[in-house]
Amino acid sequence: MKFFWKAFFASLAAIIVAFFLFIFLIAGLVSTLATIGEQPITVKENSLLILKLDNRIVERKSNNPFEELEIPGMERTSTTGLNQIFHAISQAKSDSKIKGIYLELSEIGAGYATTEEIRNALIDFKSSGKFIYAYSDAISQKAYYLASVADSLVLNPVGMFDFRGLNAEHTFFKKALDKFGIEMQIVRGKDNKFKSAVEPFMYDKMSPANKEQTTLYLATIWNHLLKGISESRKISIDSLNQYANYVMTFRTAATAQKSRFFDRLKYRDQVLADLRKLAGLKENAEIPIVTVSEYDKIPSDVKAKALIKNKIAVVYAEGEIDTGSGNSSHDINSKDVSQGIREARIDTTVKAIVLRVNSPGGSAFGSEVIWREVKLASEAKPVIVSMGDYAASGGYYISVPAAVILANHTTITGSIGVFGTIPNFGDLLNNKIGITFDKVMTNEHSDMPSVTRKMTPFETSLMQSFVESTYSTFVSHVAAGRKMSASNVDSIGQGRVWSGVNAKSNHLIDDFGGMKEALKIAAEKAGISEYRIKELPKQKDPFAELLKNFSVSMQTKMMESVLGSSFDYWKNLSREANAKGIYTRMPFNLEIN
Repeated sequence: MKFFWKAFFASLAAIIVAFFLFIFLIAGLVSTLATIGEQPITVKENSLLILKLDNRIVERKSNNPFEELEIPGMERTSTTGLNQIFHAISQAKSDSKIKGIYLELSEIGAGYATTEEIRNALIDFKSSGKFIYAYSDAISQKAYYLASVADSLVLNPVGMFDFRGLNAEHTFFKKALDKFGIEMQIVRGKDNKFKSAVEPFMYDKMSPANKEQTTLYLATIWNHLLKGISESRKISIDSLNQYANYVMTFRTAATAQKSRFFDRLKYRDQVLADLRKLAGLKENAEIPIVTVSEYDKIPSDVKAKALIKNKIAVVYAEGEIDTGSGNSSHDINSKDVSQGIREARIDTTVKAIVLRVNSPGGSAFGSEVIWREVKLASEAKPVIVSMGDYAASGGYYISVPAAVILANHTTITGSIGVFGTIPNFGDLLNNKIGITFDKVMTNEHSDMPSVTRKMTPFETSLMQSFVESTYSTFVSHVAAGRKMSASNVDSIGQGRVWSGVNAKSNHLIDDFGGMKEALKIAAEKAGISEYRIKELPKQKDPFAELLKNFSVSMQTKMMESVLGSSFDYWKNLSREANAKGIYTRMPFNLEIN
């Protein structure tokens, strides 16, 4: 028997070692094949830059070659970096070999603020005199907003055009939790009536305050979209609203064209004929196409840029803010981001910093860690914040020490508020499953916080005091950074979410603009005309990260593949179940369609 166990554990150890060796082998093979298979990218004469934006758009493209690795039985989830898209459009503007841009759109894998930034980049591209041609078989409202800047806007004769207005949907779990016997104990600031991130666990529908704030920011976003479409398509805003009430989504393509949403109705072969003519190609000739990922690999003025000493650091803060545990590559690791800001502050060749924030918030402690580094950096050199789709709650918290804060009209920001949640599984475990607990403690509240019992009045009061203290700190940071009184900040705070339009009128931001405008302001404040971009935090070694987070990333990939569109619900509940400490986060289950 002794020999059996010895052989068993030896075999088990060999299997484990073999498994990791296999992973290393596959990793090396994939990396080698990718390098060997890559041909030098060359742009042919009369080429078109093609933009397909239905995959997920992130702020910065990951350097991890395994992120898009196809695993049998699992759906591939590819991403495109917003920095790649900007680089491609800017490069194409001055590249004589690129004749125009071809937009083949259905959906946009990002929020409305990111969509607006890409749209603005396309408007700038048109100043070159080159054409933008847009075609779709079925196009969403968000994608149409982007496509409306095109010189030619074409829909398939039997295609679908979604135009019906916006709706913001909130998901509520209260009834489900009640059925399972789970009580979510909520602690939030007394005046944080708009802090609706906890409402899914308190109610079965939106509170009046939540409905009020949602109605306001949804209306301002919709009005901004209508203004852009109206200017591009020469259709009045009143008419656009009438068409939305008419629900163009379920009308024919001919009706959409007659209403001037599209210039022509054409099949794909006819579209290709148009593109050949626009590019100056012969009939039936192959159309030279360059994708964003291909074009991104072509360096622009590398030698000239290398001689420029001055730099502007772009520090990316994308995702939910955590305390530095690094559980997900798509979250903001407060240690990494704060280290990146510190590196930019100390580097004497970095003359200014642009902090790109695209975050709904998260850990209050993680937010404070990053806030401290932003404050120190702002005392040393110009710091400009550029807000993406979201810069709310903790995302706003880390932004306030900056000299200038820019947001897009459709950015979701504000949400100055704090909350804590402590689930009580006592009824589920004791009465429904039959699991009981007993304990011995040295002090009266040694087990605080406990998830197997209800909080005592003393504990509730203590947690309330702790949350209010954190909210007071948040308010004081905003007041100091934005040069406002604490009472004024509190009056527009209380957990309330604002659109970029409302945020500007409330002095929560300074002006409208994206990354391009942020870099321009940073250069002006630093007094430099030429500079290089230094992107931070430094991306980690993909091989080391693969081994470190292999089980977590595989679990996420499997859950995303199995659950499909329901994955977000699982992710939100999982996040809440593993929540630690006090949070400054906006409603995480907000969807604007």
